[in-house]
Amino acid sequence: MLVITRREGEEVVIGSPESPIGVVRIASIKGDRVRVAFEFPRDVAVHRREVAEQIVADAAPGRNGDAAPGRDSDDRRPQSAAGRNAETKPARAGTS
Repeated sequence: MLVITRREGEEVVIGSPESPIGVVRIASIKGDRVRVAFEFPRDVAVHRREVAEQIVADAAPGRNGDAAPGRDSDDRRPQSAAGRNAETKPARAGTS
């Protein structure tokens, strides 16, 4: 496991820097709460641990649950660029 320290607004690039799979950004820190922003292609599943475990449990043999692939139910990303806030805007080239 890799453990790194990041400050609010700083990012971690996942994959090759020339063509990253995605970016993880520390959106905000307030007290003991940290908001983390994930920027990945829509076809990459991103889930909180408890949701991922439920999907696995529902998909286990003998279960009738429909494990829908894709995003966590928390995904509330706006559909239009006009509705984006600072947390969903991609970083400009040359900043990190």
